[in-house]
Amino acid sequence: MNSEAELDLSNYNTSFTKVAKTSEIPVGKMKMIKIKDKEILIANVNGKFHAISNPCTHKGGSLSEGSLVGNVVTCPLHGSAFDVTTGKSTVGSKGSFYRSSTGNATLYELKVDGEDILMYQKSAWGM
Repeated sequence: MNSEAELDLSNYNTSFTKVAKTSEIPVGKMKMIKIKDKEILIANVNGKFHAISNPCTHKGGSLSEGSLVGNVVTCPLHGSAFDVTTGKSTVGSKGSFYRSSTGNATLYELKVDGEDILMYQKSAWGM
């Protein structure tokens, strides 16, 4: 490939970015972070960190203001619940006489480097 045809990828972030310190999120606790226009929930489940979208898929309630029991976070608005390790909805929202289905939360990839929690950032091309 000649140099004229080579792509300049220097402006595209395809790496992990520091989003928090491990000491900020003790075992069994959660923290909401903002990256650009996205709110993301980071949860510490038995010393392992997981990240899902923070707004509840039912009515947009803040999952970080809900409760975390084991690996399941419950929305404080209508009781929808999500597995923070997979993003899967485990319990739909609570109506007067029924529970409706709720969409899954977006799952984000994390890794820990020393005391830093890093989140994978996609490039502008979605890679």
